[in-house]
Amino acid sequence: MKPSSNARQSTRGLFEWSLEKFATSMRADFRFAPVNVFLLIAIFVIGLVIHLIVFDFSFEAVTLAVGSAIALAILLRLSQVWESVVILGTVASLCIYLELRPESEILLATAVLAALISPAVQIAYQWERAVLLRFGKLRGMKQPGLFLILPVVDKVAQFVDQRIRVSDFSAETTLTADTVPVNVDAIAFWMVWDAQKAVLEVENFREAVVLSAQTALRNAIGKDDLAVLLSERDRLGQEIQKLLDERTSSWGITTQAVEIRDIIIPKGLEDAMSRQAQAERERQSRIILGTAETEIAEKFAAASEHYKSNPTALHLRAMNMVYEGLRQKGSMIIVPSTAVETMGLGALGGLTAFGKGAEQRLEEEPVPEEEPPE
Repeated sequence: MKPSSNARQSTRGLFEWSLEKFATSMRADFRFAPVNVFLLIAIFVIGLVIHLIVFDFSFEAVTLAVGSAIALAILLRLSQVWESVVILGTVASLCIYLELRPESEILLATAVLAALISPAVQIAYQWERAVLLRFGKLRGMKQPGLFLILPVVDKVAQFVDQRIRVSDFSAETTLTADTVPVNVDAIAFWMVWDAQKAVLEVENFREAVVLSAQTALRNAIGKDDLAVLLSERDRLGQEIQKLLDERTSSWGITTQAVEIRDIIIPKGLEDAMSRQAQAERERQSRIILGTAETEIAEKFAAASEHYKSNPTALHLRAMNMVYEGLRQKGSMIIVPSTAVETMGLGALGGLTAFGKGAEQRLEEEPVPEEEPPE
């Protein structure tokens, strides 16, 4: 049994999981970027130097400090929630205390400060806005650049990308107004203009936009016939964009454009439409040919009125036609007898035909061979 398209999309989504996406999702409390890793290791190094200045050199102290720094950096990079900060910081402090007592005060303070301070420094990129919560309440919107958060009590609900986004969506096996099943693929260009509304009003605004676009597409398909859908894609895209924009504007999201990429119809119907188009072209060609014949007849009728009252003009026209025929087609041409009598070509035509017949007979008769003299 083949997996459905939804199952394939879910599997693909799992493979596309990354730390950066996790950090910008609702599950993360902060973004533990490379600058945070550098800050955590720097605090551990400073604490280790102070420890070695105060106490004698200890290889065990160096190993614990460096190992704790690397382990905390990796684990916080993976988790990015305050619960892991508290738990991992407590475990690191306990290990240092058990191994270095009573000379563990400096490294204990170092582990606590590194675990709490390193996630407190956050960076928002130029195209982002950070929604900050404190004790679960909205604290404000953070602009691009560096900003600080209070450990444990503050949470960056989401880093919202305010650039124009492109989302593809489709309507599979949707019936048109004339009951034809079609598959339609489309793309939507949209952007978040109010990050606060997008995060607080909708649980997952990206998924909400895609699902709303699919619903609007299905509704638009059901209103029109197949011929209208195929010929008016731009109008269909504008209609979907208007419906989608009205629905998402209250979420702080605007839809700039919707484009129809492809309309797939059943194979049998496609063949029938192709035959219909061929028959229509044949009908148009016959109509054009009949119209041309009618116009030619009208022109001949108009010309006959001029030749009726002017026999000389008719005589000259007939001679010109004979001349053109002889020049282009050869020496044989069939003309009406009345035209021949009018032009006085009867005797001349007979002589010409007789001369040509004699030449042909001479060419066909064999030439007798001469007998040699005795």
